[in-house]
Amino acid sequence: MQFGIERFLQDAALRKPLNGRRVALLAHPASVTRELIHSMDALAALPDLRLTAAFGPQHGLRGDKQDNMVESPDFNDPRLGIPVFSLYGTVRRPTDAMMDSFDVLLVDLQDLGCRIYTFITTLRYVLEAAARHGKAVWVLDRPNPAGRPVEGLTLREGWESFVGAGPMPMRHGMTMGELGHWFIDTLGLQLEYRVIAMEGWQPDAAPGFGWPEGRTWVNPSPNAANLSMARAYAGTVMLEGTTLSEGRGTTRPLELFGAPGIDTRRLIADMRQLAPKWLQGCVLRECFFEPTFHKHVGQLCAGVQIHVEDPTHYGHAAFKPWRLQALAFRALRLQAPDYPLWRDFAYEYEHNRLAIDLINGGPLLREWVDDVSAAPDVLEAASAADEAAWAEARRPFLLY
Repeated sequence: MQFGIERFLQDAALRKPLNGRRVALLAHPASVTRELIHSMDALAALPDLRLTAAFGPQHGLRGDKQDNMVESPDFNDPRLGIPVFSLYGTVRRPTDAMMDSFDVLLVDLQDLGCRIYTFITTLRYVLEAAARHGKAVWVLDRPNPAGRPVEGLTLREGWESFVGAGPMPMRHGMTMGELGHWFIDTLGLQLEYRVIAMEGWQPDAAPGFGWPEGRTWVNPSPNAANLSMARAYAGTVMLEGTTLSEGRGTTRPLELFGAPGIDTRRLIADMRQLAPKWLQGCVLRECFFEPTFHKHVGQLCAGVQIHVEDPTHYGHAAFKPWRLQALAFRALRLQAPDYPLWRDFAYEYEHNRLAIDLINGGPLLREWVDDVSAAPDVLEAASAADEAAWAEARRPFLLY
């Protein structure tokens, strides 16, 4: 199969509409060809393409920032001599001066299939800017490694943020190219928009269920280390809004969680008793870890690792990472009612709302966790309704 970048590089007819136009690229470390050549280098080598600028999202064009919420500066690329603008530095949206540097923006970003992953918010922002400035946006499409399943509550009106690009559930099940069409329709934008589609992508095919077998994994962000992380991320990302470690500072970030002093054996047992259906499609394993940075640095944490790598254990349709993580929060509430679970800090430049609520696009999940009298069926009913509505709403925009 071929990603959008590969089709674009191989087929001169796809590039013909760009003759005489200035082209910019929005990319990150995972923007590579099958031969692992970075997209900017591959595009710069084309004799019929005039590359005049580049843009980097969170963590940078080449991947210069390790931790979350660390800004990247603008710079001039030393090899190509073109400006590289940061969309996670002094600005989140491209400025007028940035927009003046090109006529067509190629977007080549590997997504993880989760609403909170900021690359899709950056896609929304560049589409809005392109519509205002009369510029074109082309998406060189890539797989959604989490596949087509949908899960989680829909972001509520008024809860939009840099980690909440629009009214979609946590796990949206779309590609970047498809999301671009959805944004344009939802926001009523007018602009030239094209998707250079993939060829041969089969999101329901085992064993990858979204990620093509045999393709090299390159981290799209520093802590997105493998396919297992991508599968679990729609749940484990919620840990960023808690005092529990999400495994940053270990070799398996966002595949595990824990903290000092937790009884993880009881935690898993309580989860199984409360909502066994929410734990299907994976294996939970007790573990211990000591983060080298971030939360609980240098402290021994009792933890749980979510295993989804073994095909004999992983059930793609059954696995519900968002429900699983919510259930872990509830089990901890039962184990330690006064545990200071929710982390109160400035999350993605939001100072007046709890991070866990920003992540979930509203307070409903947190309120369900804290109300230990509310049965799992309460959260199930709310999320199932949102998931069904989204599955129908996204249908006209699916390309594969």
